[in-house]
Amino acid sequence: MSQDVIDLIMQDHREVERMFEQLKTQPDSRAGLTPVLVTLLAAHSRAEEAEVYPAARDEAGAAEDVEHSQEEHLLADRLLAELSECDPTSSAYDAKLAEVVDAVTHHVQEEESTVLPDMRTGLDETRRAALGEAFLRSRQSHLGDMPQDITMEEMRQQAANADIPVGDRDKQALESELDKHADK
Repeated sequence: MSQDVIDLIMQDHREVERMFEQLKTQPDSRAGLTPVLVTLLAAHSRAEEAEVYPAARDEAGAAEDVEHSQEEHLLADRLLAELSECDPTSSAYDAKLAEVVDAVTHHVQEEESTVLPDMRTGLDETRRAALGEAFLRSRQSHLGDMPQDITMEEMRQQAANADIPVGDRDKQALESELDKHADK
């Protein structure tokens, strides 16, 4: 049975919110749960970037919202990489977790009020089901990845989603350019 990509994305969002609450209220869970959160969000982001955002941009007419959402993903990747390096018992962890929660919560609220509704009205059920299958396959292939495990091809897709020219940049130069857009 196929699942609508919008429902799958929202299920991930609810799971991330549950993890945030656990990380905030159960500090003893941090050492084990932080890598799960980071890899789930990395896999979710790569799947959206590869499968969902191009369709939302090109087929559902949500180019501007996709560009903004991609920039938010860039910021989340940076913050998640930083969180994964923090000692879960430190005050630095608490501060970084608060940044991650704020950034991701903001992104989820915006995505659920812009990109996803555009997809619901701009794409028929069959297309959303096909995107759901592609999203699940892509997400599965990225489970266990950390944000910093990104490939050059994936960075090119991020740049396309954010309407950033790639040109002949090498991976380090493209990473630097993408990082500039994470601050927007």
